[in-house]
Amino acid sequence: MIRYPLRSWQIDKNKYGLQPNQNRKLIILKIIFWISLAALAHTYVIYPLLLKLLALSGSRKETEKRENGELPNVSVLIAAYNEEKVIGEKLQSIFSSDYPMDKIEVLIGSDNSTDKTNDLVKTFCEKYPQVHFVNFHTRSGKIKIINFLKALAKNEILILTDANVLFDKNTLSELTKHFSDPAVALVDSNMVNISKNNKGVAKAESTYIRGEVGIKQNEGKVFGMMMGPFGGCFAVRKSYYENVPENFLVDDFYINLKVLEKGGKAISEINAKVYEEVPGNWRVEFKRKIRIATGSFQNLQAFRHLLFRFNALSFCFFSHKVLRWKGPFLMIAVYIINLFIVLRITNLNELRIEKYLILFAMQNLLPVLLIFDLILSSLKIHFPPTRLATHFLTTNLAILIGFFRFLKGVRSSVWQPTIRN
Repeated sequence: MIRYPLRSWQIDKNKYGLQPNQNRKLIILKIIFWISLAALAHTYVIYPLLLKLLALSGSRKETEKRENGELPNVSVLIAAYNEEKVIGEKLQSIFSSDYPMDKIEVLIGSDNSTDKTNDLVKTFCEKYPQVHFVNFHTRSGKIKIINFLKALAKNEILILTDANVLFDKNTLSELTKHFSDPAVALVDSNMVNISKNNKGVAKAESTYIRGEVGIKQNEGKVFGMMMGPFGGCFAVRKSYYENVPENFLVDDFYINLKVLEKGGKAISEINAKVYEEVPGNWRVEFKRKIRIATGSFQNLQAFRHLLFRFNALSFCFFSHKVLRWKGPFLMIAVYIINLFIVLRITNLNELRIEKYLILFAMQNLLPVLLIFDLILSSLKIHFPPTRLATHFLTTNLAILIGFFRFLKGVRSSVWQPTIRN
């Protein structure tokens, strides 16, 4: 009688104790697991490191060339709603800069402010003839106001900035020096946190922002395709600016992607420093992140066609933004699949060295750190490693919530700004 050799899966009912069909399903799950894990590693580790390595081959000569040119006339656009605590200091920071005063135009739109914002702005209008004030008598939202002010602007270079973001003396000159290169269409600033209580949420958010600044700066150096300016202050050519849909929640990224879609370059200027207070209240910051996440999915829907160009733009967009926005879903997939695999480990000899079990233990470490951080926070103790773990998890939770809010639909971009100190 002829005996045929048994297949490997028959000899080893294996450590998972699975039949052939189950084994094939497990292989598919493992492929999904490793692809998801690789995607997370790519967006958070590999892509930033790749950019850093590519950026090491200098852009110094190019920067020096861009600096050689006369500073252009600029129009500073500000949408303000009940900003009496900061609007005076904001305008003073503009007119205290080293930029030629005869080259500055300031357009301020008040979104039906009910405090002293309008009176304070009118005081500056009397003092500086280049300040122009537009009062909206109904709540309109930042986007509608900026679209309106853009149409009034006389100059080609627009500075879009928030009322609570203060300028350094050389902010405007550092932003605009790059526009001597006709290919440059958008220049981002470098936000510096000036929170008095630089702990907890504010500290973790500042750490995140510094990391993002580095990534964006390298994207600009390597590809000329910086992904997403700091919405509090950036410069853009008026000819590249397209009106943002009024129900969009993240206008700066929409403007950025439109610039890149048209073939313009978007870069970041590390020396164009602006100053903002990062909220220390985690509830306030969490709501802000949900709003941004909701707006991010609006932008993904509007610009998903860019992903199929298979060029540098689609690579940067996919690596830096799309994978981040898909991060919560990738994390959930990795966790569920890994749990499924771990529960089927039957070979006790493999238990201690099983790579999936080790990874599963690491996955469960994050929520443990979250609980530990909550305990420390209740004791007024801020431990940076646990705080960063909490920031990472809550950011991804905000993205997840933002996705479902996006599915419900967004009718208006009018929102209540953060309380100013």
